Amino acid sequence: MQRGRRIAFDYGDVRTGIATSDADSIVVTPLPALSTISPTLLDDIAMIFAEYEPVTIFVGEPRHLSGAESAKMLSVATFVTALKALTQAQIVMIDERLSTVSAAAKLRANGKDAKSSKSLIDSAAAAEILEAGLNKLRCEIL
Repeated sequence: MQRGRRIAFDYGDVRTGIATSDADSIVVTPLPALSTISPTLLDDIAMIFAEYEPVTIFVGEPRHLSGAESAKMLSVATFVTALKALTQAQIVMIDERLSTVSAAAKLRANGKDAKSSKSLIDSAAAAEILEAGLNKLRCEIL
């Protein structure tokens, strides 16, 4: 696997969760979620790209449990188009089914309740998406 940081996004109507990896793609770290409705969202993401210089970007692909595309796919596709204008890095869609559920369960296991950790859940979900993306890359190498 090419050395370099990876970044994942869990795009939401209110907040967008973000997580990054170290250069060796071993450690995944959630970053503070960004306000999706903020007029500076893309500027904030551009600054993150400048700081972390990702080689791959993973974006959660919202699907229903059945596997069918959700209504949210259109807004995520628009978000991906905006990301492509900010970076030359490869953008890979990752099935995000249950990523938020899994993230919330992990936070609960660590003593955080859902009400006080809404912004944590978004970035924890992005970390789940990043882990799935890294696992996909590792499997492609084998």
